[in-house]
Amino acid sequence: MFLFFSKTLDLLLAPLTWVILLLCASILLLLWRRARLAGLVVALALAVLALFSSDAVADRLARYAEAGAPRTFRPDVTYDAVIVLGGMVDPGASRASGEAELTDAVERVLRAFELLRSGQARNVLLTGGFIGARPGDRSEAEWLAAKLEEWGIARERVAIEGKSLNTRENAVESSRIVAQRGWRTLLLVTSAMHMPRALGCFRQAGLHPDALPVDFRGSDGRGTGWQPRAASLARSTDAVRELAGRVVYRVVGYSQKV
Repeated sequence: MFLFFSKTLDLLLAPLTWVILLLCASILLLLWRRARLAGLVVALALAVLALFSSDAVADRLARYAEAGAPRTFRPDVTYDAVIVLGGMVDPGASRASGEAELTDAVERVLRAFELLRSGQARNVLLTGGFIGARPGDRSEAEWLAAKLEEWGIARERVAIEGKSLNTRENAVESSRIVAQRGWRTLLLVTSAMHMPRALGCFRQAGLHPDALPVDFRGSDGRGTGWQPRAASLARSTDAVRELAGRVVYRVVGYSQKV
């Protein structure tokens, strides 16, 4: 039930959804012969689209969302395991190509690979499944495990958790594996924007890993403009959803304050 609610909320929190709803409202107003009001609503829709599609707004939202990401990684520690949260494999593209097709969040697994290769982490726990997975589909964790093996990481160093479908489930399922393996020193790796909510979920689940945020999306603000870009709309959408997700997770008790 929560999964359905969260995905519905994701849809409603997208600025593009707001634009579509406003345009639908303007059509209704035209049918009701409220042409002036309909024109104002259309203007508002265009303003929302232009605003959230601009680099300037997207950068500010991304920086704000990433500002609360703690970084407690200790370079002098050899971690029993680095925990990598999913969200970097495109299921449809991977199914079509037969290879792990990675998204913009690929830095999560790349950083884990570096830690494993350098010896700063003994093991890796890959956590994440796919919503709406088809029979016979690999989980995201399985795709990533295969990729790490291709890169030379021994299979016995890779633990897989492929059932979880959201951040709270990532934390709960990971806590069981950590207890089974007897791991003590842990490092959580995820995107900077996602880190506050993720770390809060892991603490709620009884784990207290160090944090290493990666995949920063906010720039230094130089050279940003107001021209609309599809990529900026996507960044704005991710930031709005993540900020709202933190509130929802805190309210339902899935996450602690970081």
